[in-house]
Amino acid sequence: MNERTSRWIRRFHAADDAAVRLVCLPHAGGSATAYFPFSRAATAAGLDADVVAVQYPGRQDRLGERCYDDVDAMADAIADDLGPWFDRPVALFGHSMGATLGYEVARRLEARGARPLGLFASACRAPSAQRIEYVHQRDDDGLIAAIRELSGTDKAVLGDDELLRMVLPAIRGDYTAVETYRHRAGRELECPIHVLVGDDDPVTEIAEADAWRAHTTGECVVEVFPGGHFYLNAQLEGVLASVKARLGDWSP
Repeated sequence: MNERTSRWIRRFHAADDAAVRLVCLPHAGGSATAYFPFSRAATAAGLDADVVAVQYPGRQDRLGERCYDDVDAMADAIADDLGPWFDRPVALFGHSMGATLGYEVARRLEARGARPLGLFASACRAPSAQRIEYVHQRDDDGLIAAIRELSGTDKAVLGDDELLRMVLPAIRGDYTAVETYRHRAGRELECPIHVLVGDDDPVTEIAEADAWRAHTTGECVVEVFPGGHFYLNAQLEGVLASVKARLGDWSP
């Protein structure tokens, strides 16, 4: 395992002796640094995990790479890249699009015999709970309005029009990927799923979060936090406490 040679994985606060590796997948339009506060706070929260984050192409240090616009293709690439990171048990944490992506990555890992400890699915409808959405087809101004409405993109990026226009292709690619994704029937996960959702999330209703239960033969728990789609930012301490407890339950 070497983060310097990994295309997809970034590590901000190495925890080489941790019992578990927690692979975090960002939301649509997000980058690995979305998990920097999460990673930084993990040690203080007593989380015995090496927190790493996935960096999608088309942004930050991968700005020059063509972004993906297909969840399945992205899941294939991430699952391939994760091999060297299985030197210890691995769990996945995905927020919004990252949860759908984490689910598809976990499906691929289990098919290869590399079962994750579990999946944390945050602020995301179950893969089978589809809505028809067309944000990816809006013009640039419409796309910017949509991401501003959810308040998940870095305020420094939102306030810099030139920078925002630079990353718009990646954001559009992410929205295309998640809005054209359709769940394929087949073998569901064996690993447990812990669903986290804000009670005022405009894009994930509680019933849609609860539908994750159909996507594992293992345990599925749904936990509701105060807040909207990005409840995670304000509820970080509570989320980390929940992740810590659940990893303890899942670990052999």
